[in-house]
Amino acid sequence: MSNTHAKIRSSLDAYTVSMDRLDSKILSALAKDSRSSYREIARTVGASPTTVMNRVKAMEGSGIIRGYTLDIDHDKLGLDIHVIIDVRVAKGKLQQIEKKIAKDPNVQFVFDNTGPSDATVIARFRSRSYLDNFIKKLQTFDFVERTETKLILNTIKESAVLIT
Repeated sequence: MSNTHAKIRSSLDAYTVSMDRLDSKILSALAKDSRSSYREIARTVGASPTTVMNRVKAMEGSGIIRGYTLDIDHDKLGLDIHVIIDVRVAKGKLQQIEKKIAKDPNVQFVFDNTGPSDATVIARFRSRSYLDNFIKKLQTFDFVERTETKLILNTIKESAVLIT
């Protein structure tokens, strides 16, 4: 293998992490309830609490587990206007626009994507007027060519992906 290929292979290996069935079971248990104790997870996956703790620490250290979050009912907090906004961006300024959009506290997700739009934004708002103001502000950004907003009527499934 050439030196160039070795360097590429080495950089790819840094992003590849080996997991076994036990790691997958532990991740699934944490995805269901990240507040579970190591003892509870151990009982669920059939391993010792020490083994579970060591595996979780290793997955945290390797970056597989990036953090722990809450499952918040945004509707109960008054953020019941839930939208998907597709954004078309001109002149190669996609990352600049995405960073600017991501700073807004109503924005939950910003994705690069393929298709007619360059980015997709998922956001929540307290009212139609907050949404209206956000869209109008977004459309004033330099290099934003077009937006298309879809109102989410019902969420059928919203959950962590379980590792199997």
